[in-house]
Amino acid sequence: MKTTSKVFLAGLAVFALAACSDNFQTADATNNAAVAAGGKLYLNNCASCHGEDLKGEPDWRVAKADGTLPAPPHDDSGHTWHHPDTLLFNYTKGGGTSIAPEGFKSNMPAYKDILSDSEIWATLSYIKSRWSIQSQARQARMNKTP
Repeated sequence: MKTTSKVFLAGLAVFALAACSDNFQTADATNNAAVAAGGKLYLNNCASCHGEDLKGEPDWRVAKADGTLPAPPHDDSGHTWHHPDTLLFNYTKGGGTSIAPEGFKSNMPAYKDILSDSEIWATLSYIKSRWSIQSQARQARMNKTP
């Protein structure tokens, strides 16, 4: 067997094993295991601010007295689906101020020491599963590289 064939088969085996594990590496609203795990994680880590129903805090577009914005909704009425997966992942992992413009105030905590990368992806999978088909399709186009 040629070396390139061996490398290809080894890569294929690694991909197959990764696809069968609970180690989620993307936000996939069609992955039932990720969505189920993400739903539990969302309720335990996100719902206190963003709401069990993903509706966010009231008046989420109006800054509070301290200059921070209330937690936005994660359903179709919010702007979460306006952003690509990598931005959502990095924002969740590093917290609101990690990627925001200088001077932007955010109450969004960093989850890097609370959730694993796989758990963040699962949580995002759950959030995406709650969007309309239209919002999912629009957001999916943002994730494609040209």
